[in-house]
Amino acid sequence: MTSADVRIDKFLWAVRIYKTRTLAAEACDKGRVIIDGNSVKSSRHIKTGDILLISKPPVIHTFKILKVLSTRLSAELVKQYIEELTSAEEFLKAENLRLQKNPARDRGAGRPTKRDRRKMDDAFGNELI
Repeated sequence: MTSADVRIDKFLWAVRIYKTRTLAAEACDKGRVIIDGNSVKSSRHIKTGDILLISKPPVIHTFKILKVLSTRLSAELVKQYIEELTSAEEFLKAENLRLQKNPARDRGAGRPTKRDRRKMDDAFGNELI
């Protein structure tokens, strides 16, 4: 196997975008990995210079392949193999979603009372139907 014969699922696992190779293959099967405007199968071979779009809702990550590898690396060495091109607006999407789901409470305030919970529901529009 030459360095150019690396499958996309193995590469995504090796550069720590996905925790397991199975998760990387599932993402490919669901159409969440895009190269050159086309969703790819997990068996697709990659090459240096490919631009990857990886959808991890709500964020779409963009990576450029600098070098191809097939063995898993430490997180510190990953920067030599991929370059993240994801815009700041994409990261703001995730932050906004996180803030919407978890309203801020003072540390040590404890669990909200029924009254506090009703106030939070009214403020954030979480109505039970």
